[in-house]
Amino acid sequence: MHQELQLVPEMTVAENVFLGLENERWGVLAKDEAERLEALMRSSGFALDPGSVVADLPIAEQQKIEILRALARDARVIVMDEPTSSLSKDEVGQLHEAMRTLRDEGRTVIYVSHYLEDILAVTDRVTVLRDGVHVRTGPTSDETRGSLVSAMLGRGKTETPFPEKVPPVGRETILDVSELGNEAGVRGASLTVGKGEIVGLIGLVGSGRSEIARAIIGADPARTGDVMIDGRPYRRRTVAESARRGLVMVPEDRRRQGLVMTMRVRANITLPHLARIFRTGMIRSGKELSRTRELMEYFRVRPADPDGDVSRFSGGNQQKVLFGKWLAEKPGIVILDEPSRGVDVGARERIHQAIAELAAGGTAILVISSEISEVLGLAHRAYLIDRGRTVEEIDPEAHSEATVLSALFRHQAESDTDPGKGSAAGTRTGTGEDDRVQVTA
Repeated sequence: MHQELQLVPEMTVAENVFLGLENERWGVLAKDEAERLEALMRSSGFALDPGSVVADLPIAEQQKIEILRALARDARVIVMDEPTSSLSKDEVGQLHEAMRTLRDEGRTVIYVSHYLEDILAVTDRVTVLRDGVHVRTGPTSDETRGSLVSAMLGRGKTETPFPEKVPPVGRETILDVSELGNEAGVRGASLTVGKGEIVGLIGLVGSGRSEIARAIIGADPARTGDVMIDGRPYRRRTVAESARRGLVMVPEDRRRQGLVMTMRVRANITLPHLARIFRTGMIRSGKELSRTRELMEYFRVRPADPDGDVSRFSGGNQQKVLFGKWLAEKPGIVILDEPSRGVDVGARERIHQAIAELAAGGTAILVISSEISEVLGLAHRAYLIDRGRTVEEIDPEAHSEATVLSALFRHQAESDTDPGKGSAAGTRTGTGEDDRVQVTA
């Protein structure tokens, strides 16, 4: 099971799960995948609509399909690479129960995860890797979160604290969003981000956080509301025009929305900035190469090869290349959607440092993360999101994950009293650590 989803977007849930395993008679497909899927879901605890088209589903639902597809193949050895990165807490519990069942049936599960509590909760043995090198293997019962982090970092550290928050440069508002709404589910989103300020969006999975970001930048058209940049209205929004105005977004899905996997690293990094390295119809390769090397060194991309095949890089290094792509020209406003999704502890630490350094230099930053601890640790202010709306502004210093979750569920319950509003999904609260660990259960 790959870390990056390997699904056919135009096919249904059931068709994806049983792709290559279809029943047929006399060369004609039996089309009984939906019935077979119902039985598989009963045994795994997951619930999906067999007839839903995968392209219409959020990433959390697509992650479940990947898991069901592996279980459908009755494999003796299953390698799960970051299978829980988009799942709610209850869904993670269901997956862990399925893993225990597989183990008890005599199968082997190799579980690659950055969530330390998950590793400690479900595995029998743990192998720690650092920079592709084996550090140690031993019983999970001998490990703690601190010991795993220390082994991963190799510097005697047992925690990876967030960078110190530098107060915003001033009170100047750079981004002002008012009552934004569209057909993608955004309805009544209002927020501000000041110069040098980090502002977070916190919501349950499916709350509309990413949809708000896409509406701001112009990736999805807005029907209502206003966006102001530096006090001036920004109406006809497109991704290209936003980039020209210094408003950029690092998307959640780096493979489908962020990087061109058939291009080299340097081509990916300079793609949005060709006008600056173009002369008489030719790319100035020297300038392109030097800027790429600077950014790769700054983000500590490994391997540090500007001509490297980005599709072969680890998820963490792909994420750092994606950061370099959109931060190359020092934009004034940056939207970060799941900035540390699927990256190891070292990459996470470097990304957090880069975010803090950007803000200290005056960049306005809007950060979205499924890990509440990440938003609380990075942001000066944060907004709670429910069903595409900003429902409350909070001070991260005055809140914990528990109090934020309590507030989110309270707002959800209040919205449930309105029959015209749908229900939101659960949340995945992260561990506060993000460590590259290979585990054998």
